[in-house]
Amino acid sequence: MSNQTNITEFLLLGFSDVRELQILHFLVFLVLYLAALTGNLLIITAIALDHHLHSPMYFFLINLSILDLGTISVTIPKSMANSLMNTRSISYSGCVAQVFFFVFFAVSDFALLTVMAYDLYVAICKPLHYEAIMNRRACVQMAANAWISIIVYSSLHTRSTFAISFCGGNEVNQFFCEIPQLLKLACSDTYFGEVEVIILSACLLLSCFVLIILSYIQIFQTVLRIPTEQGRHKALSTCLPHLIVVSLFVSTGIFAYLKPTSSSPSGLDLVVAVLYSVLPPVMNPIIYSMRNKEIKASLRKLTGWRLFSKNKMSIFLL
Repeated sequence: MSNQTNITEFLLLGFSDVRELQILHFLVFLVLYLAALTGNLLIITAIALDHHLHSPMYFFLINLSILDLGTISVTIPKSMANSLMNTRSISYSGCVAQVFFFVFFAVSDFALLTVMAYDLYVAICKPLHYEAIMNRRACVQMAANAWISIIVYSSLHTRSTFAISFCGGNEVNQFFCEIPQLLKLACSDTYFGEVEVIILSACLLLSCFVLIILSYIQIFQTVLRIPTEQGRHKALSTCLPHLIVVSLFVSTGIFAYLKPTSSSPSGLDLVVAVLYSVLPPVMNPIIYSMRNKEIKASLRKLTGWRLFSKNKMSIFLL
């Protein structure tokens, strides 16, 4: 196939040709998907129903949970369906939709984590001005601006990706339509437009990362000046969930996109893709619920499960 207009579908990478292993893949992904779905929906419901949690930090946490649900819902269901039906195909329009929504949810996730870092900075470094700076209108504007700007960015990125001509066939060496794998199918003379967008993407993501680092430098400097150990511990415990989530997101994303790509299907590529596209949406609710007493109390009130009880013998508590 020499040109993208001749491609009506792409063939995604299957986990195995053995039927038993295909069913195992379906079941594993089903468990992960249900875990992410349950965890994030519990976080959203708990915050929405508990008026004590109607603060900027939890408003942004609801947005993060919505984005996590979107991220994992873009990739996992199609892969599960393909394994169950013993097929590898995805339509051209389906691939376009996957690229757009995955870029949108993933980049919005990182943008929101940047906003959450700023929220922590204001809460710890400027507590007397917190309510004035992080009022309801400001929070809604920051979240809305992030969502709208990323929609424009995702449209641009998706358009430039599928504006290229595909000379390398239609087999994508990944379980979803991942941009680096699609670019490996591109003709060399149509590749440069997308490279420019990737460079722009790297600059934008690097800017967010720098803002997060600068926020934490200010936060740690302020925390070290707190006179009591209890005060320092409380401030650090507020930052720890966000810091863990950012580290997980950045480390898996950097490893996925900066490692050398191989010309043939690689088990490492598959594992890394699962790590950065599946692991954060599954782990984020656990990280926030385990380290946040207010979330645990709200979830305990909402569900009555022993999972969030105060019993220190529970294996789920730190």
